[in-house]
Amino acid sequence: MYALVDCNNFFVSCERTLDPTLENKPVVVLSNNDGCVVSRSREAKELGIPMAAPAFKYKQLFKEHDVKSFSAKFELYNFKSQEVMKIAQSYVLEYEVYSIDYQKLILIIS
Repeated sequence: MYALVDCNNFFVSCERTLDPTLENKPVVVLSNNDGCVVSRSREAKELGIPMAAPAFKYKQLFKEHDVKSFSAKFELYNFKSQEVMKIAQSYVLEYEVYSIDYQKLILIIS
């Protein structure tokens, strides 16, 4: 049996662990030079902010809707990803990591 673990809005979720007041608010995480959106909260998606959107083109929308934007913190995301993997690995025989927020697991059913 196979299972896929995909941590939805992973970078945003990691930011929310640092600041719980971000829950239920529009949040985006921006790429390495703050150029493009690389992660969006559900609330940001509902505002129509697309993945890979150039941040400068959405600056006014961010301001109008109080969208919180963050520079990517890849060390934090990697650390949190490893925590998720440790939990998932405790339930499986084998696993493959596809990306920082996506793992393929082979489950042990007893």
